[in-house]
Amino acid sequence: MRRGLVHRLGMATLPVWILVLFGGVWGLIAQFYPPDQFPGPAAMARALIEVAMDGRLWTNTWISLVRFAGGYLLAVAVAVPLGLLLGRFGVLGRLFDPLIQVMRPISPIAWFPLAVLWFGIGNAPAIYIIYLAAFFPVLLTTIGAVRGIPEVYLKVAANFGADPRMTFLRVIVPAAFPGIMVGLHIAVGTAWIHLVAGEMLGAQSGLGYMIVDARNFLRTDLIMAGMLVIGLLGLAIYRGMRVLERAVGRYWGLGQ
Repeated sequence: MRRGLVHRLGMATLPVWILVLFGGVWGLIAQFYPPDQFPGPAAMARALIEVAMDGRLWTNTWISLVRFAGGYLLAVAVAVPLGLLLGRFGVLGRLFDPLIQVMRPISPIAWFPLAVLWFGIGNAPAIYIIYLAAFFPVLLTTIGAVRGIPEVYLKVAANFGADPRMTFLRVIVPAAFPGIMVGLHIAVGTAWIHLVAGEMLGAQSGLGYMIVDARNFLRTDLIMAGMLVIGLLGLAIYRGMRVLERAVGRYWGLGQ
C-alpha cells in the first residue's frame, strides 16, 4: 500500500519535474544568445511581474477572455443545434454538405479584411474570427456523432413508445455527447489560436495586441511572457472543459 502511494505521488509530481527540466534547458540555451534575442526564464519572469504590477496583464487578459467567450459560446449555440438537425435528418445533411465542405477549408484569418470592413475596428471582428474558428469543428463533429449513433438505440426507444421529442432529448443528445465534446475540445484550441491571431492583426487591446506592442519595442521578454500567459490560459480552459464534461457525463450515466 505504501509503495502504491509513493508511486502515485511520483506520477503526480512527474509533470512538475518535466516543467523544471524544460526551464533548465531553456535557461541553458539562453546563455548562448543575447538577452534581447532569446531571454531566459528569469528575464521572462521579470517581464511578467512588470506587466502584472502595472495592470496591463490583467486588463488585456480579461479583454481576451471576454472576446473568446463571446465568439466561442456563440459558435457552440449555433453549431450544436444545427449539427444535431443535419445529422438527424439525412436529407438536410446531404443538401447542405456541399456548402459546408466549400466553406470549412477557408482560414478564419482570410475573413479578417472582410470582418474589418463589415464590423469596423474593435471587439466585433475578433469575435467574428473566433466564431468562424470554432463553428466548423463543432458542427462537423456533431453531425458525425449523431450519424454514428447505433440504430438499435432508436429502435429500442420506439419500442418503449418514446415520441420524437423524447427520443431526441433522452437518446440522441446523450448518445452524441461524447462526439460533441470532441468537437468542443478541438474548437477551443482553434478558437484560442485565432483569437490571438485576430488581436495581433487589428485589435488595440488583448494578449495578442500586447505581444505585437512588445515586438514594436523589441521587448522579447514581454513577447515570451505573453506567450506563456496564452498557454496557461489555454490549459486552464481545457481543464475546465474536462471538469464540465465529466459532470455532464455522470448526469447522463456515461461513465465519465
